[in-house]
Amino acid sequence: MRRRKRQLDEGNLPLIEHVMALRKVLVISAYAIAIGTIIGWFISDQTFAYLASPVTQLKTIMFITTTPMEPMLVKLKVSLFIGVALALPILMWQIWSFVLPALKQNERKYLYIIVPSSVLLFLGGAALCFYLVMPIGVKFLLFYTGGGVQSTPFVTKTSYLGFLLTFLLTFGLVFQLPIVLLILIRIGLLSPKTLAKKRRWAILVIVIAVAIVSPSPDLLTQALMAGPMYLLYEISIWLGYLIDRRRNKDLVSE
Repeated sequence: MRRRKRQLDEGNLPLIEHVMALRKVLVISAYAIAIGTIIGWFISDQTFAYLASPVTQLKTIMFITTTPMEPMLVKLKVSLFIGVALALPILMWQIWSFVLPALKQNERKYLYIIVPSSVLLFLGGAALCFYLVMPIGVKFLLFYTGGGVQSTPFVTKTSYLGFLLTFLLTFGLVFQLPIVLLILIRIGLLSPKTLAKKRRWAILVIVIAVAIVSPSPDLLTQALMAGPMYLLYEISIWLGYLIDRRRNKDLVSE
């Protein structure tokens, strides 16, 4: 009976370790976001003024407030957004450390490449969204898709902020594509030759994926998302050849 109980405990140990690792990730991430949010509270007004520039630059559009709580909720959401942005390097480190627990000790060094690259790609996707897609998308959605009935556009701060944050998050996550593909190449589940041969299928998958994850249904926004995604796919192929060559050398040396 004792032997059977010992076997059950040993069998459950990996699950317990995963749960404890996930708890550690969540706790550290929560503390990092909380500290960043406190800092963000003091600069939230200036930050929202900057984030609202794609709308405020259009002189014919005004922000309106529809509920007494809306200004406070917007300030809290912007503070949380700043907190997540400041904590992004810590969040990426925690996420990738949890997702890649099977790395060997000599391969842990790759985290020092994966994490900064992941942060830069996320920020690059968010920057592309804010400086290119949002100015074009907001103008297109407000003025060119209104149908035959003329109307005066008014935007609430809450609706705009939710719209913007959804776009920023989507573009940031989409730009993680090279990291995912290169990891799959490194562990041997994919090869750059396979990716190169499947370009046509990749285009189809990218178009379908963009249609699903895009926060806006208009074709202009989806095209502005699909183009960079395919470019990242091509970059992943060429970087994949370098990683595959290094991986083959490591296998030979072992």
